[in-house]
Amino acid sequence: MAFNILYSKPGHLIRRAHQIAVALFMEECADFDITPVQYATLVAIRETPGIAAIQLSAIVAFDPATLGKVIERLELKKLVSRRTTAADKRAKCLFLTKEGQALVESVEPAVMRSQERILAPLTAKDRKTFMKLLDRMVETNNQWSRAPRGPILSTTRRRAAGR
Repeated sequence: MAFNILYSKPGHLIRRAHQIAVALFMEECADFDITPVQYATLVAIRETPGIAAIQLSAIVAFDPATLGKVIERLELKKLVSRRTTAADKRAKCLFLTKEGQALVESVEPAVMRSQERILAPLTAKDRKTFMKLLDRMVETNNQWSRAPRGPILSTTRRRAAGR
């Protein structure tokens, strides 16, 4: 078949895998009205309360302008709040609301089901190998991303602690 050339390209297969991953996430999480990017944003805020939006964009590897729109939607849904901290009265830091915390906790089983479904065609051994290779590929090529993942800055933890 003439399309064998296309189907042997890693970029094409990665794009298809992304489509499938998003479709499975959306199916499993339909009752929660949340997207994969919103989920990643909420989890990152939960793990680093008081984080600045620019630092958050580096953690979730999403461009700041687009992530700003995601944060606005999460604020409208009352899942995230922006407020100042004692450490910096000028900066608006991100925190989960009680509703946001509850959503992250309640959606987790659905997210885990979507992740299991993504990897279902692979054996347990192949899953470990696949994840290790995928992680290496992503980390090694991080610099080429339009929104490279960056480190958590040390000021994030100090700000969250209110120091």
